[in-house]
Amino acid sequence: MNRAATPIIPFAVCCAGVALFSVMDAAMKGLSLAIGLYNALFWRAVAGSVLGLALMLLLREPWPSRAVLRLHVLRGLVVAGMAMLFFWALMRMPIAEAIALSFIAPLIALYLAALLLGETISRQAIGASVLGLLGVIVILSGKMRGSYDGVALLGAGAVLASAVLFAWNLILQRQQAQLASPVEVAFFQHLVMLGAFSPGAPWLLAVPPSSALPMVLLAAGLAFTSLAALAWAYARAQAQVLIPVEYTAFIWAAILGWLAFGERLTLPTLAGAGLIVAGCLLAARTQGGGPATPAPHVEPGLL
Repeated sequence: MNRAATPIIPFAVCCAGVALFSVMDAAMKGLSLAIGLYNALFWRAVAGSVLGLALMLLLREPWPSRAVLRLHVLRGLVVAGMAMLFFWALMRMPIAEAIALSFIAPLIALYLAALLLGETISRQAIGASVLGLLGVIVILSGKMRGSYDGVALLGAGAVLASAVLFAWNLILQRQQAQLASPVEVAFFQHLVMLGAFSPGAPWLLAVPPSSALPMVLLAAGLAFTSLAALAWAYARAQAQVLIPVEYTAFIWAAILGWLAFGERLTLPTLAGAGLIVAGCLLAARTQGGGPATPAPHVEPGLL
């Protein structure tokens, strides 16, 4: 049997990619708390753009056409908005809760696909979205019992808003998949994000201390490495095999949140995450797990 076609190898690579994304979440949370959200995102975009340019030149990637470039710009702006919302929330709530709420994005993408691409939503997919909505309600109910302050509730709202943008990003990702390589996509997303954040530089930008530079480089490196790993895995195994791996991010988030920030995992978060994951898996089965199934990458700030 061809090793490239053996599911266990892409499965393992996908597991590694999801784990690396989760480490990046923790790194970006710590970096945002240390130097501020704007500076964390700006300097990560700088590092990612430099790394992407080096890879583009090394691999001799061709310059995209005007139509593809417009798609890069649109997706980069969407990613910039969802990253700001997601990491703003991450500074104010446990990582595991933010990840659990972000799982709703693939279900939102079902409705955006119907709106933007004219796809039909089945009854089973509607049932899946109801499960996901119940999961969100369960998680939010834990916050409304007085266990959390109002800032944490605002954080939850920011995650949900970022999930809407991430769902749009999934649609753009599907349109972009056949038009550009992973290196080209990553480079232009970092470059567009850098352009999006640059207008605020005269008022918000500060040179990070030398102690923060390793974390900036780590966050940018993790974004590229994990993206490449997932792209490689999804090119060699069916989505229905790999999609469940995406939800291991919740486990990594819980472990990293506890180790790095002393965050506790609550019962409503566990129960709500279970409902949302069940809804996403049901939706994936509805679409047959083929290549068109939007892979629910759980990190809305991945680039």
